[in-house]
Amino acid sequence: MTRIALVTDSTCDIPLDIVRQYQITVVPQVLIWGPDTYADGVDIHSADFYTRLKTATVMPSTSQATVATFMQIFQNLLDQDYQILAILVSAKLSGTINSAMQAKEHLPTGAPIEVVDSQSVSMGMGFNTLRVARAVAQGASLPEAVALAHQTIGHTGVVLTVETLDFLHRGGRIGSASRFMGTALNIKPILEVREGRVEAVERVRTRGKSLSRVVELVEEQIGGQTPVHIAALHANAEADARILLDEVSRRLKVDEQIFSIVGPVVGTHAGPGTLGLAYLAGI
Repeated sequence: MTRIALVTDSTCDIPLDIVRQYQITVVPQVLIWGPDTYADGVDIHSADFYTRLKTATVMPSTSQATVATFMQIFQNLLDQDYQILAILVSAKLSGTINSAMQAKEHLPTGAPIEVVDSQSVSMGMGFNTLRVARAVAQGASLPEAVALAHQTIGHTGVVLTVETLDFLHRGGRIGSASRFMGTALNIKPILEVREGRVEAVERVRTRGKSLSRVVELVEEQIGGQTPVHIAALHANAEADARILLDEVSRRLKVDEQIFSIVGPVVGTHAGPGTLGLAYLAGI
């Protein structure tokens, strides 16, 4: 039987136990902090990252996973007779897909490697990867898995609220939310991942209202589709994320719940206190 390896990158924010359950290979993105460079999720993890960020005088930055990293991972899987499907962070947010494609070009012509742009990030991409991983576990072929990954893109979404837009602005991922820069401190922006970019939706007053609005927007976007898979996402804001997950579960019939902490690379751009919901629905 042909074996298929699922590869994604560390901006997926899939909890480690689920990664292990489906034997997903996670390519680490790169975190740069002063003179030090870390492999996301390998050399630095979320708890340590947010603790250090509280007192940091130098802010971290990020870089895409390297061509060499992808080459090493792909070659290792090929040597084990795997076919490979890589589902990666949106090309409009990162150059990760370019690294993967360059790595593929350096490997033997015809190597069974497929690369898909998830057009998302965090658990929006994570749910796509999980759906395909489950299909592969049931015997899907590589072409079927690729088709499923593309099909799933239109059934995922991410809606979030950030404490401040400063982190997105600093990292150049702010998109149309730039029009909210400089607003009053108690104004909380609501953002979404739309066609691969982080875009502004609206702004509301107070943290509590922003959480309610995130739930309302997710409910509107799902629009009665079933089944529903929901992930609560947080950047060092666990208590509020629990509230968010409880509220969405009260309002929707949720078939799967996942609680996810935003990793260091995504956290560098979203900033501490970020909260959101990702979903997969209707498929």
